Amino acid sequence: MPSKARTRSASKDGTGPKSSRTRERILDAAAHVLSRKGYSGTRLGDIADQAQLQAPAIYYYFGSREELIEEVMWTGARRVREHVSGILAELPPETGPMDRICAAIEAHLHVELELSDFATALIRNSGQIPEELRTRQLAEEAEYGKLWRDLFRDLDEAGELRPDLDLRVAHLLVVGALNWAAEWWNPKRGTFESVVRTAQSLVRHGLSSRSQLIEPAKEAVPRPRRKPARRTP
Repeated sequence: MPSKARTRSASKDGTGPKSSRTRERILDAAAHVLSRKGYSGTRLGDIADQAQLQAPAIYYYFGSREELIEEVMWTGARRVREHVSGILAELPPETGPMDRICAAIEAHLHVELELSDFATALIRNSGQIPEELRTRQLAEEAEYGKLWRDLFRDLDEAGELRPDLDLRVAHLLVVGALNWAAEWWNPKRGTFESVVRTAQSLVRHGLSSRSQLIEPAKEAVPRPRRKPARRTP
């Protein structure tokens, strides 16, 4: 039978089931508060209230407010990359470059606007977080940036990108516009589906060479089944 000291140590390290669940609850609460109040407005007391814990309990899992926020930002960046990468990996091998971009657009908007608060917290606070807290976040974002560069490079190499466009600028503008949706989208004023359709149409018709637009644009690919939203109420 394990000693009390070992049991306590395992719990504090997050290896015990109950401890892991509590840690996840704190992270979810922190993402919720951070996505709404921003870096400067996020207080441990607010996070504790959201997690239905006493504020001192947070220090059992995270050494400081900054450590907790760093974890939220890294988790947000990782979840965005993993979700979009996963959707792209499920596409049929014959899926064309533009259809892959359109699938990535829907996947990005889905995780940003519907799946959780982590992506919203990431996007809304990237410019506010001190540099010393962004090392892991920036590494994830670099990987995600490569994913989008590869998508646009494939489009260009297939001869489907308008020749008058700057490849790098086009990629940065598209991803920047997708990120900005977290600031203005309100489900009471329009459906998620309409945001996706509009974004895909703008990108398809704005980037495609004339030869690719002879036929009417079709829906990119059969949409993967969307999981229920996980946002904290």
